[in-house]
Amino acid sequence: MRQVCLRAFLLSVVMLAGLAFVAQAAEKAPKEGLLLVAFGTSVPEALPAFKAVDRSFRQAFPGCPVVWAYTSQIIRRKLAGEGRPVGGISDGLARLAADGVKVARVQPLHVMPGEEFTALERAVLIDLQKHPGRFEAVCLGRPLLESRQDALEVARAVLENMGGKRRQHEALVLMGHGQAHGRADLVFEGTRALFRENDPLVFMATVEGARGFEDLLAELKAHKVKKVWLQPLMLVAGDHARNDLSGHDEDSWASRLKAAGFQVESELKGLGEVAGVRKVYVRHARESADDLTKEPRKQ
Repeated sequence: MRQVCLRAFLLSVVMLAGLAFVAQAAEKAPKEGLLLVAFGTSVPEALPAFKAVDRSFRQAFPGCPVVWAYTSQIIRRKLAGEGRPVGGISDGLARLAADGVKVARVQPLHVMPGEEFTALERAVLIDLQKHPGRFEAVCLGRPLLESRQDALEVARAVLENMGGKRRQHEALVLMGHGQAHGRADLVFEGTRALFRENDPLVFMATVEGARGFEDLLAELKAHKVKKVWLQPLMLVAGDHARNDLSGHDEDSWASRLKAAGFQVESELKGLGEVAGVRKVYVRHARESADDLTKEPRKQ
């Protein structure tokens, strides 16, 4: 009986020692935090996308502080005037540092790696130069669409999200933002091709990129579709989605398509509201090993 009690006592001591070691190791591990960076929006109807993204990251990184930053100064000023302030990148990094974060994961919520992403990277590097040693590591994630895997996952998620609304022989038109100088045109074309592999009646064009509305209209006519569904290929269903895409003005895509004889329906849901899309953003944050505090490795 004494031997049994002794063994039980020794076992409990070993277990307590193990738990203490784990707790001590956890205390020594550098604290991680997330900075989610978006262009921003002042459209209240677009906020569900941001809220859904926020929930996904908090679930994926439990216990880690999650801070938001908007890159648009115009939107930040407008929100500040309304009593709903959101800071910029330097503000977000300062908040993480004040919270004791040592490993900051900066995750852009841009759709493609265009000029906005480049400006974000520069802003982070400038802040690190101003505050050397503030973090042990600052890992920069990638935008939503860069690889073939990204595009396939997003395509499947967007198509599944339509559920039973869209019927056979009805087209899905996705509006991307694009950039006039074409920084993301090739990524857009690659994404477009992979969407079409999944569904030949998916059509894509941009507000500012090389593939515009006239190209879209010609494609729709060539495929002889009668009904189209409009959806933004943007993080939120904000101003572009509600005005340029589906607005009532005669120059909106919806009005021009109706004038061309098409039946038109709108699905005003941003990519941030699609669960499968949020998983890609989270994956990019987890996989990022691009530590901006370190010198680039020589090839």
